[in-house]
Amino acid sequence: MGIIIGRKRRCSCSAPREDHHLLLLTFFVAILLQKAVVESTTLNYTRHRQTSTLRLERISKHLNKINKPHVLTIESPDGDLIDCIHKRKQLALDHPLLKNHKIQKMPTEMPKGMKVKKEENDNSTSEVAWQMWHLNGTRCPKGTVPIRRSTVHDVMRAKSLYDFGKKRSRVDSLSRRHDAPDILSGNGHEHAIAYTGSSQEMYGAKATINVWDPSIQVINEFSLSQLWILSGSFDGTDLNSIEAGWQVSPELYGDNRPRLFTYWTSDSYRATGCYNLLCAGFIQTNSRIAIGAAISPVSSYDGNQYDITILIWKDPKVGNWWMSFGDNTLVGYWPAELFTHLADHATMVEWGGEVVNSRTNGQHTFTQMGSGHFAEDGFGKASYFRNLQIVDTDNSLSSVQSISTLAENTNCYDIKSYYSNEWGTYFYYGGPGNNPQCP
Repeated sequence: MGIIIGRKRRCSCSAPREDHHLLLLTFFVAILLQKAVVESTTLNYTRHRQTSTLRLERISKHLNKINKPHVLTIESPDGDLIDCIHKRKQLALDHPLLKNHKIQKMPTEMPKGMKVKKEENDNSTSEVAWQMWHLNGTRCPKGTVPIRRSTVHDVMRAKSLYDFGKKRSRVDSLSRRHDAPDILSGNGHEHAIAYTGSSQEMYGAKATINVWDPSIQVINEFSLSQLWILSGSFDGTDLNSIEAGWQVSPELYGDNRPRLFTYWTSDSYRATGCYNLLCAGFIQTNSRIAIGAAISPVSSYDGNQYDITILIWKDPKVGNWWMSFGDNTLVGYWPAELFTHLADHATMVEWGGEVVNSRTNGQHTFTQMGSGHFAEDGFGKASYFRNLQIVDTDNSLSSVQSISTLAENTNCYDIKSYYSNEWGTYFYYGGPGNNPQCP
């Protein structure tokens, strides 16, 4: 694969300007629909629908807004286009609260106790997963950041243009224990999570997660493994959440590859926030990590285990929430201006898995969580979170001493927590979804 440089092309046709534009648009739609048919025969991830000229124009306008002018484009082996965009031109700075924001190059402090050396399990090889677009061998130039380009097909797979890149509101039909946030029954989301809080102030969290490629039954379902940094009212409209991990989402990405992702909201997933860099908010500072890009390689059953380490913490002086990937690679930050409650501190942290169960044909989904195997299968078979840590009021990383666990339906997905000197507090989680005990 090579480097793609953006070029403008001109046409010397003699047709009137309006007819020419209409002709091009018609041709464009035909190409899109033809591509949709091809994709549907392989992945079945592109919805068939009538695409009006007006809708296509709206999509094009939105893409022009979020796909900023690039210095360079790198083509990934998986088909992604990674645009190298000047860091001062990135979408985040379009946010009205960030108009005069000066990009913070580095956090004022790293959390105390942050270790560079990775810990490994004695039972098998545990290696670091990286990103597929790196296989190209090309890097973004200094002063730019790699951004996964959004396409017309990405938007067309969403329920609507408004829903593109957003989690659906999760405050409808609330029925859950008040001490277990983000567990909302009746909305089709199922979880297997560990959590801590809300008796203490927290300023960050860390975990190492092994990466799998769970199968997804239908396009509007997903499977993810992540950590949540939370504050605010879980029953109201002011919940603040910062999230990061890996996910498989055919609707969002058009394939079944696990991808590094982030999310944020300051109003319970209603109007603010989005996945990755699909709206103004998260400011990227790293030139080698593309949020939303595929992670490779992935773990295999009874084989090598590949994991990623994610740390999110609040800069004690400036107040921005930084994210690091791996041992100490800074990715970027969520500016303090985006939040209300998290402008102060977090009241709860969660780690674990989540899937969407749309109950196609009245049955529980076959969408897998984690590796698709239950927690009891253990290392090399089940998915894990290890070395769970939180950042305290002193900006110190400390091992989580006690966690609670929760899974709505343990016949479908479950979770089991443990402790060891090497892995600290850790847990296995996941499951196959539909099975004889989970009809």
